[in-house]
Amino acid sequence: MGENLWGRAKSPFLLASPNAYNALGVGTTQLHNKTVVYNHKRHGKFALGGRTYDFRMKPAFPKKLSREFLLVDLVNNLDQLGEDPREVLERVKDRLSSSDTARLKKAAQTYGSERAKKFFARALAEVGVQDAA
Repeated sequence: MGENLWGRAKSPFLLASPNAYNALGVGTTQLHNKTVVYNHKRHGKFALGGRTYDFRMKPAFPKKLSREFLLVDLVNNLDQLGEDPREVLERVKDRLSSSDTARLKKAAQTYGSERAKKFFARALAEVGVQDAA
């Protein structure tokens, strides 16, 4: 692979790591040795500079990581965490009341998988946020 996977055209991307989920206070503790690159053009694992990156093609992602995006991303990737999904989802629900629910609602709608959108719609409705779907 060449140095620039995107060619000359500017293409946005976002670097993330599943380790960032550990700072959300939802009980995830696994350490992951991977970097995820959200982008609009490439999908797959690519070696660059001696490291392997997991490129994931997504229609939308923010310019920078936020707590709300990470919560949605965690639910999107629940099956890859190595944690009990039911327990993690319960802890995510518990954290909603201390979250910016308007921003979280928007992040779920913009970046969430169908499963994540349904989860956040139900969970936000439980904490009193109307029209969460």
